[in-house]
Amino acid sequence: MSFVEMLHFLLFVCLSLRCCVTGVRYTPDWKSLDSRPLPQWYDDAKVGVFFHWGVFAAPSFGGYSVDTESSFLWQYWQNNKTEAVRYMKQNYPPYFTYPDFAASFHAEFFNPDQWADILNSAHVKYVTYIFICYKLISTLCT
Repeated sequence: MSFVEMLHFLLFVCLSLRCCVTGVRYTPDWKSLDSRPLPQWYDDAKVGVFFHWGVFAAPSFGGYSVDTESSFLWQYWQNNKTEAVRYMKQNYPPYFTYPDFAASFHAEFFNPDQWADILNSAHVKYVTYIFICYKLISTLCT
């Protein structure tokens, strides 16, 4: 077993034991989900950042309009929304697929040290990376 596999195994065991020790079960409804305790570190942090960044950024589609949000390009295109269809026809060959965007996702201008400095100076206490939007997952999985 490699070191990484061992770490994954230990994480799984720790999480499994925590569930067994607490014995708390939640059901898929708002009342149950809202009864979960808020972690103290999260409540104390006050400021956090969620990054939504992935292959959907590669085509540089859209802006701030509801109909041109880049993370929904695939969904818009599949649902024949005019702006998305026009964009794809003008910029990509026929039979191009969402996974094909991965080849052009390089992040060559990403500077993690610069981001760390910016976030630190803003007193950000946690950062969460969202690799794919939940709406896109439901679109790709249907």
